[in-house]
Amino acid sequence: MPEFIDFYESTGLANISWQQAVMVLVGLGFIFLAVARNMEPYELLPIGLGVLVVNLPLTGLTVLPTAASGVQEAGIFGISFHYGLAFWNILPPLMFLGLGAGTDFGPMIANPKTLLLGAAAQIGIFAAFWGALATGLFTIPEAAAIGIIGGADGPTTIFISAKLAPDMLGITAVIAYSYVATVAFIQPPLMKLFTTKREREIEMKPLRDVSRSEKLIIPTFIMIVVILIVPRSAPLISLFMIGNILKESGVVPRLTQAATDVILYPATIFLMLTIGAQLEAERVFDVETIVILVLGLAAFSAGTTGGILFAKFMNLFLKDKINPLIGSAGVSAVPMAARTSHHLGQEADPKNFLLYHAMGPNTAGVIGSAAVAGVFLALIQSG
Repeated sequence: MPEFIDFYESTGLANISWQQAVMVLVGLGFIFLAVARNMEPYELLPIGLGVLVVNLPLTGLTVLPTAASGVQEAGIFGISFHYGLAFWNILPPLMFLGLGAGTDFGPMIANPKTLLLGAAAQIGIFAAFWGALATGLFTIPEAAAIGIIGGADGPTTIFISAKLAPDMLGITAVIAYSYVATVAFIQPPLMKLFTTKREREIEMKPLRDVSRSEKLIIPTFIMIVVILIVPRSAPLISLFMIGNILKESGVVPRLTQAATDVILYPATIFLMLTIGAQLEAERVFDVETIVILVLGLAAFSAGTTGGILFAKFMNLFLKDKINPLIGSAGVSAVPMAARTSHHLGQEADPKNFLLYHAMGPNTAGVIGSAAVAGVFLALIQSG
C-alpha cells in the first residue's frame, strides 16, 4: 500500500488543480471549434493541443533551457519557445515568408487608395495601447504587445510580444487568433451599424489587370521604403515581401512552393503549439488576462470601425465611390475580413462582388500592423 500511495502521488491525477482542469477543457474547446466548426483550424487546432498537454501536471514540457541544468533536461515547448521566439524570434518571420508567397498584391496595386483604408484600420492598435496604459496594470512594453492585437495579426502579435513582453506571449497570441477566428461574428454587427443599406449596395468598378512588372516593382519599392523609415520592421516586412516576389517572379516555382508548404506549415505547427503551451493555468487565471481580453475586443472593434468611417470620409471627395464595407478589411485578418466584407455586400445586393476589392485594404493592413510593430520596437527598445 505505501508503494501504491507513493505511485499515485507521483501521477498527474493526484496533482491536477481545478485551474488546470479548466484549461484542459479550454484546450478541448479549441480543438472542437477547429475540427467540428472549421474555425481557423490551422491555428486553433495546434493551439488547443498545446493548451491541453501543457496543463497536464508534472510533464515539464515548458521548462526552459536556461532554467534547466542542460538542454537535455529542458522541455520540448521550453526549447521551441526559447529558440523560436524569445531568443531568436525566428518563427513569426518564417510565417510571414509563407504568407507573402501566398498573397496577391494585385488589388492593392490596382486601387492604391485602399492603402489608406489599411492605415486607418490601425487605429485599433493605438486605442488598445493607450487603453492598456490607462488601466495602470501594464508597463509600456506590455501595452504595446496588447495594442498589436487590434491589428488582428497573429504573427505580428507573437513577434512583438516575444520581444517586449514574453511573459504575456501566450495570452496576447491566443486572444489575437481568437478574434481572427471570430471575425465573421464580431465584424458584421459593426459593419451594419456604421453603414446604411444604400452604402452597402455600392457596386465598385472591376479593377484593372495588373502587370507582372508592377507586381514585382511595387512590393520591392514598399519593402525598401518601409524598412528605411521603420528599420525594426525589417524581419517581418522583408520576409513578407521576399515571399511575394519569389511568387510573382514566376522563375522559382520550387522556392515558392517551399515557402508556402515546406517552411510555412512546419513553422505554423511549432509556433501554434508553443503559443498554446504558454497558456498554463497559473498564467491565465489572473485579472490582467480578462482586461487584455476586453482591450483586444475593443481594439479590434475600433480598427474595424476606423476603416469603415474612413472609407465613408473618402467618399465625400471621390467620384467613383468606395463601398465602406471594404474598409473593415483594413485589419490584418487575411483573408477572413475580406470574405466578411464580400458576404455582407452580397447580402445587400447579390450582384455585388467585393472580395477582390477588399483584398486591397486587407493586404495593406498586414503591412500597416508590421510597420506599427516596428515603430513600437524602435521607440521602446531605444528608450
